[in-house]
Amino acid sequence: MNRIVLPGATIGVFGSGQLGRMLALAARRMGYRFHTFSPGVDTPAGQVADLEVSAEYDDLDAVRAFARGVDVVTFEFENVLNDAAAAAAEIVPVRPSGAALHVTQQRAREKGFLADRGYPVTHFANAQSLDELAIGLGVVGLPAIVKTSAFGYDGKGQHRINHIEEGERVWGLIGHQEAIIERVVDFTMEISVVAARGLDGQFAHYGAIENLHRNHILDLAIAPARVPSGLADEAVHLTRRLVDDLDYVGVLCVEFFVTGDGTLLVNEIAPRPHNSGHLTIDACVTSQFEQQVRAICGLSLGSTAQIKPAAMVNLLGDLWIDGEPDWAAALAIPGVQLHLYGKSNARVGRKMGHLTVLGDSPGEAAAKALAARDVLC
Repeated sequence: MNRIVLPGATIGVFGSGQLGRMLALAARRMGYRFHTFSPGVDTPAGQVADLEVSAEYDDLDAVRAFARGVDVVTFEFENVLNDAAAAAAEIVPVRPSGAALHVTQQRAREKGFLADRGYPVTHFANAQSLDELAIGLGVVGLPAIVKTSAFGYDGKGQHRINHIEEGERVWGLIGHQEAIIERVVDFTMEISVVAARGLDGQFAHYGAIENLHRNHILDLAIAPARVPSGLADEAVHLTRRLVDDLDYVGVLCVEFFVTGDGTLLVNEIAPRPHNSGHLTIDACVTSQFEQQVRAICGLSLGSTAQIKPAAMVNLLGDLWIDGEPDWAAALAIPGVQLHLYGKSNARVGRKMGHLTVLGDSPGEAAAKALAARDVLC
């Protein structure tokens, strides 16, 4: 089903978090209606959608009923059952496809897909039992990171092992479930490439974005990344190869490690708009969310030209510990853009919103963004 979905039609999304919210806002501005499907109620996306459907992803009758009310279905997070994608695809186009989702939603499948096609990845092994974990640690070497194969993001389900004796404890911590073992990478920086591929194979990208994490959660994103142009070009080249290999339609993000000798390793793929790309809302001609709408609806991709260097800082629930943050103080700083996600319960580590700042250089934008967050509490 390669039909074009024009404004006035209805976009359906599996998931209802902040990515869905920003996607809905972009879609509605372009004249589309927007429906969400998730187990939640009064969700960030549901608050701005035309219709919020609350049901479990394994309720395939509900999935089919949802699909009958929309013209195209997409995802705002990857932890959706493949059966749900298949059920929706019986009725309407699903973009990206369930096949692409199947590869990228599970770490072992994803890493195998990358390795089989010659992408640069760290040494890894799979484990489905404690014995296989011990064998895998011997093959990969220590120190290593053990990650659950499914349902992991923002560092969840990941544990470092420095000594072989720690294997049994970590196997218990991850719930005795399938895991991937990766050799620890001695990297100097993490970068990402947010890109889109259209229904006709058209490709667009936002260049390399520099990412700094705190407690495994993205803290600061800076664009353009402060890396040599050749390295940024190589990251874009690998991303283009990847979207073609996946026959992907929509926006995705490829996360890379930059090693000490200046080479790239593919870390993970996010088959959706990405946290590091939020700054495109304020910094680029076409945001990653409008680009997602364009791609999944079969329209031409928009310009990714960046207006000025930019930085984004995440606002986590930690900022609410002593009460409501001082929004007026942050917004008194010229050029600060505030994005809040409509979440009522602030918890430590929970993404509640972000700030974006433009600057004359990447470093200036980053400094201003961090200063703006500092005045919130």
